[in-house]
Amino acid sequence: MLTKKKKNTRAALIAVLALTTAAAWPREASAETVLRIGMTAADIPRTLGQPDQGFEGNRFTGLTMYDALTGWDLSSAEKASVVIPGLATEWKVDDADKTKWVFKLRPGVTFHDGSPFNADAVVWNVEKVLKQDAPQFDASQVGVTASRMPTLASAKKIDDMTVELTTKEPDSFLPINLTNLFMASPAKWQHFYDKAEGADAKAKSQAAWTAFAKDAAGTGPWKMASFTPRERLELVKNASYWDKARVPKVDKMVLLPMPEANARTAALLSGQVDWVEAPAPDALPELKQRGFKLYANEQPHVWPWQFSRVEGSPWNDIRVRKAANLCVDREGLKDGLLAGLMVPATGTFEPGHPWRGKPSFEIKYDKAAAQKLMQEAGFGPNKKLTVKTQTSASGSGQMQPLPMNEYLQQALAECYFDVQLDVIEWNTLFTNWRRGAKDPSANGSHATNVTYAAMDPFFALVRFLQSGMAPPVSNNWGFINNPKFDELVKKARQTFDPAARDAALAELHAASVDDAAFLYVAHDVGPRAMSPKVTGVVQPKSWFIDFSLVSMK
Repeated sequence: MLTKKKKNTRAALIAVLALTTAAAWPREASAETVLRIGMTAADIPRTLGQPDQGFEGNRFTGLTMYDALTGWDLSSAEKASVVIPGLATEWKVDDADKTKWVFKLRPGVTFHDGSPFNADAVVWNVEKVLKQDAPQFDASQVGVTASRMPTLASAKKIDDMTVELTTKEPDSFLPINLTNLFMASPAKWQHFYDKAEGADAKAKSQAAWTAFAKDAAGTGPWKMASFTPRERLELVKNASYWDKARVPKVDKMVLLPMPEANARTAALLSGQVDWVEAPAPDALPELKQRGFKLYANEQPHVWPWQFSRVEGSPWNDIRVRKAANLCVDREGLKDGLLAGLMVPATGTFEPGHPWRGKPSFEIKYDKAAAQKLMQEAGFGPNKKLTVKTQTSASGSGQMQPLPMNEYLQQALAECYFDVQLDVIEWNTLFTNWRRGAKDPSANGSHATNVTYAAMDPFFALVRFLQSGMAPPVSNNWGFINNPKFDELVKKARQTFDPAARDAALAELHAASVDDAAFLYVAHDVGPRAMSPKVTGVVQPKSWFIDFSLVSMK
């Protein structure tokens, strides 16, 4: 928990940073409307079509420059964000063979380089991450793509505006998963490939992707203008975007990596950026007093510890897992350290959600019950249980990871835990997430603190709970192997009636809470602070946001 002295020190640091930042950064030209955003990432997410940096990458370099076959409705701050048509106008699973889907494509769409979007482009983009002998196959894009749509097997052109996608097994989640497959221009890539030098086709392909990342072409509402790795990405509006309602209202958007919360806040206070993600919580009173706008909304996004379940892990004892969940004062965390900017988590989904179910284990703050469970497991004041958690200093959806983990460290100490923290860079942590608890990159950790989006069944539940999603397939970092979970995943995935599928997912979620599968701590509210010059912002109930709607006074 932050002391008064620490808060005063942070406030002073923000004030100093505001002065030094103002002097150091160049001003933008005033002839055009420019929106400048301070991101939590330490680097610009990859720009070649399949971003890294978690879903912050999708938000800033995916959904801006690119489109997918399906997308998210980000138009409302009140209604839940749902999947809507994107580059596909409609889709249907085959009644006779539930592994085959037909997608009808949107006519008249062009890439930023002027080449047409069609069925050939869809097949090309599927094969860039699935077909290893395809010239455009890029292993570096596979980890952040294939793990998000693990059942997709192939794509076939039916005609110019129709494709057939085939899955390895019946999978009702496919249309949701496809929101993560962004369409890059095959013609633009081929242009770079033809010019590339290299000893063989693989080397030329890598060179083409490197060149493409510096001069990208998608179909999205924003086009790349200039790119300096680790420093800035400048995007300009795509005036000929196919969805006229989403042609950007500002001329240019500048993205700046700013992983430290105090530095982001200082940049906003000094007028060097117009918008910051996750401002420093203890600076909120000053921001409000000075007229800055604050936005927050409950998101389908969870801040957890994901437990290792490999042999010898201290988390293999369910009493220990339940004790940790009962030992955290989430309301205290919310009202104190985070200045109200979180929703306490009692699972991946809260009451009222169709996938909540009826768990029998109630996650709440009950220190006495937690201590009793730990004593039953053989621990006490004179015999602490050492647990090591890998986390980051910043990053996409990580909220305020160091102060929050220090809060947990102190809270769990009262329940006979000795918590050790292994703090690494965010993108490294995210990469390690796909390698798993058995990999040397885990550095002996018994848990990992990577936040996760819970917008769809696969992202929220399946990739963590199904045994077949263990690394390197997907994000079952801790190697959970529970036959009941596997049975319920299969039931949900192969149920194509929405109501029946929701019921199966609710069963799965309730089972995971009863098993205390994670240490559930918080739901993010996506706090953003911005200049009063920024208007038209819609903060949806989503991890994503539509920058096209934003105007500058």
